[in-house]
Amino acid sequence: MGKAVAQRGSLMERLYKRWDVQRSLFGDVVVVAFLCAQVLDGIFTYLGVSRWGLGIEANPIVSSAVMVAGPGVGLSAVKIAAIGLGMMLHLRRVHNLVFLLTAVYIALAILPWAAIFFAQ
Repeated sequence: MGKAVAQRGSLMERLYKRWDVQRSLFGDVVVVAFLCAQVLDGIFTYLGVSRWGLGIEANPIVSSAVMVAGPGVGLSAVKIAAIGLGMMLHLRRVHNLVFLLTAVYIALAILPWAAIFFAQ
């Protein structure tokens, strides 16, 4: 059991390990993919909420922001915050974590929205 915990610990360390190189093609590609995923999710969310109402949004932070500030301002604020945090990770050269966040966004936000839109 101790070995499994040590392996999980090393996996976590790799996720947030800072890259030693100042510039990284991998990091640049990943941050552009992250930005594209955020923009696409914002567009899909706006279209989905406009078409089916706020109940379609699964993220309570996003739905709360939209309830308080409206779809345009609420979504913009949430997406600007997410992009800002992603850029901070990129500038800190934590590219593996930005990659993981991008993959999670594609799997849990972009693909479900695409499936909903294509099903209609």
